[in-house]
Amino acid sequence: MPAPAALPAPRPGESRYRICVVCLGNICRSPTGEVVLRDELERAGLGDRVTVESAGTGDWHIGGPMDAGARAELTRRGYDGSAHVARQISASWQGGYDLFVVMDRKNLASLRTMFAGTPAQDRIALMRSFDPAAPDGAEVPDPYHGTPAQYGAAFDLVLASARGLTGALAARLAAP
Repeated sequence: MPAPAALPAPRPGESRYRICVVCLGNICRSPTGEVVLRDELERAGLGDRVTVESAGTGDWHIGGPMDAGARAELTRRGYDGSAHVARQISASWQGGYDLFVVMDRKNLASLRTMFAGTPAQDRIALMRSFDPAAPDGAEVPDPYHGTPAQYGAAFDLVLASARGLTGALAARLAAP
């Protein structure tokens, strides 16, 4: 298996490492990633050093809640996604984050196009690139309108990736 993705250095002069988790509509995978990653960071004692947010590349769900299936899966696993409000990423965000974590190659390509020619272009990674058991290029499939089992499978992939990303962040933020 490939080594987990390398993390970009923190932006100069910033006190917190900022991450934006990105999917298509910001109602299933990326808010799940936001909630789960934030929890993993708290468990690792990094909650005060890393900020996690989420957004979508599409505009269909702006201002709406988390998808009911994704929220149900979070609840089943002991998490709370009830406060989520969907939003859309824009090119103006390029300087505000240390890392953009995307769920699939289509959204990876969208962000690379959006951030072309900016430093943010080198701050984009696939979510599963932080899962040491995932092959190169692995994605978190979109469970939207799927079965409870599909939402559960997406959650499991996000959790494994969030744990790997948390470990990488712990190492990166401990470095002088």
